[in-house]
Amino acid sequence: MTVRIYGIKNCDTMKKAFDWLKSHGIAYDFHDYRAVGIDAATVKAWCDSVGWEKVLNKASTTFKELPDADKVGLNEDKAIALMAREPTMIKRPVLIVGETILNGFKPAVYEAVLKG
Repeated sequence: MTVRIYGIKNCDTMKKAFDWLKSHGIAYDFHDYRAVGIDAATVKAWCDSVGWEKVLNKASTTFKELPDADKVGLNEDKAIALMAREPTMIKRPVLIVGETILNGFKPAVYEAVLKG
């Protein structure tokens, strides 16, 4: 089983997810989208799976600091473009297990998907 986790390494939620994966002996590949970036097609795939409203973290500092013009008329296409441009607006982590996409860190959900 291939496990890939997307996010930024300095995030507290990411650290919790990394710790959980390590404590359960689950190997993973990490994609730091702050350092490497993320393409719009990947963000769109996540949005198609879990919904753009769940992928976009409106509570993020980056989103809050956007000009009002970027927030007006927010829809999926606009949100995907914003997240590809500024990936720190993506709710972290994004965990890919086979065809399953998980957004955010909830230990019970990780347990069900990775151990169940």
